[in-house]
Amino acid sequence: MTELLYQTDSYLRQFEAVVRENLGIGVVLDRTAFFPGGGGQPNDSGWLEFGGRRHKIVRVGRQTGKLVHELEVEPPPGGTTVRGILDWDLRFALMRTHSAMHILCGVIWRDYGASVTGGQMKPLQGRMDFEFERMKKELVEEIEEKINLEVTAARPITVRILPREEAFRIPDLIRTKINLLPEHIQEVRVVEIAGLDLQADGGTHVANTSEVGRLRIADYKSKGRINKRLVVALEDV
Repeated sequence: MTELLYQTDSYLRQFEAVVRENLGIGVVLDRTAFFPGGGGQPNDSGWLEFGGRRHKIVRVGRQTGKLVHELEVEPPPGGTTVRGILDWDLRFALMRTHSAMHILCGVIWRDYGASVTGGQMKPLQGRMDFEFERMKKELVEEIEEKINLEVTAARPITVRILPREEAFRIPDLIRTKINLLPEHIQEVRVVEIAGLDLQADGGTHVANTSEVGRLRIADYKSKGRINKRLVVALEDV
């Protein structure tokens, strides 16, 4: 198993690791700060340093259960010590965006009781689909005002890793319409926005809602009879 450093420290920008396996197209490391993508969040990007040079990472993702760092050059052999360097601008933009999605989800669950039916994000923009029968301009404006109040409230965002049995005793831990957490996962990572939101989640987040910045609902549309989409854009800071 690769130790997932990003699960407990989203702000880690560099790290040292040892190559466990050379797969030809990339390497498996003993530890990594690169998020491999999942839950609607894209994978991180950056570089690996070895042999006195810095090499671009083409992709980070899971392949046959292994977390693979694909490189644009011939990967180093097993046992090589490397330094990972994240593309911090990308990582921080995705942290802010993912936390914005949790703010949106928390407000809609708290005030309207609507479940999430889908979501996707890219740097500084994300969309979420909810079980709403109707969506109109006045409601969208109301939601936009509420999510920005949560940004200015400067709520702390914390992460815990709990045994599955303990985690699932938390009411409403899974906000999606369908529980997507496989049975074999026995430890559950829980992300909490103090006083607003508490969810099982594997992505990277900022430490406080104030870091998200001002939010704007850039678009909304119907995706079905009881499925409505909200697109949220973040101001660049």
